[in-house]
Amino acid sequence: MSSGPAWSQKLRAEIGKAVVGQDAAVERLLVALLAGGHVLLEGMPGLAKTLLVKSLASAIGIQFERIQFTPDLLPSDVVGTMVFQPKSGEFTAHQGPIFANLVLADEINRAPAKVQSALLEAMQERQVTIGGQTHALPTPFFVMATQNPIEQEGTYPLPEAQTDRFLFKLLVGYPSAVEESMMVQRWGQITQQPSLSSVSSGAELLALRAEVDRIHVSPVVQNYILTLVRATRTLAENPEASARRLNFGASPRASLALFQAGRSLAWLRGMDYLSPALVQELAPEVLRHRLGLTYEAEAQEITPDAVISQVVSTTPVPPA
Repeated sequence: MSSGPAWSQKLRAEIGKAVVGQDAAVERLLVALLAGGHVLLEGMPGLAKTLLVKSLASAIGIQFERIQFTPDLLPSDVVGTMVFQPKSGEFTAHQGPIFANLVLADEINRAPAKVQSALLEAMQERQVTIGGQTHALPTPFFVMATQNPIEQEGTYPLPEAQTDRFLFKLLVGYPSAVEESMMVQRWGQITQQPSLSSVSSGAELLALRAEVDRIHVSPVVQNYILTLVRATRTLAENPEASARRLNFGASPRASLALFQAGRSLAWLRGMDYLSPALVQELAPEVLRHRLGLTYEAEAQEITPDAVISQVVSTTPVPPA
């Protein structure tokens, strides 16, 4: 069985054949795979979000499907529909692209909420309903969605019920000058990305989760996770409306996400316990999409990350 650092390194090396940089994003995607969670990647066009997810699927060797979200997409285009068979005179279920191990919902905020909501049952219960019949999705199953910033034209904000189902929201930024120079040198003279080999498997990924489950989380660290999450709700309950920054705080899913993702990150880094420092490191990715800013906070250009920073800095840290 692979150790965390060794497993991470072989996947990073393979993904690195196609993607330059994005080391932090790659690590978080591996954490999500180990935790069994979905990921929302937000960034401007051209930052290799789609390539990153596709390369990850190739390196692990799991079934990959891409759904390009557009304003005219229908829910049946995602989950499937019932098709009439003239010979038998019956309707049979035609499975949509959601039936894969890793589903890339590309530019998910280009489609209306009705289509976005077609993913809700799949993301939470790993099943979909077609024609009144429930169909289980493959194991393992992940949704990794990309979106452009909401300020861009022709986009729709994701409903809160859906964003809460994502383990992480990752903000993908521009590459450094050195990384962009490497891209030009590596890809400037060719027209095709290199083909990647499978260095892991879905079966290995499921087996590694048993190792992640053995990562120790002390009662004080568990309480620290709960205190951080509950602190966001306290901010939303501030009786002084003018001082309130949040309409609502993070749900219990945030506590579970910090716990599961924290153990996964600890295992990836070769640790056998979850430390408060790792919880703090993961807090922005786990919480930023689960907080509802007030209109006043948005008018003052206060970001969710600023609120999370305040919560982390004012919450007592237990000894490691």
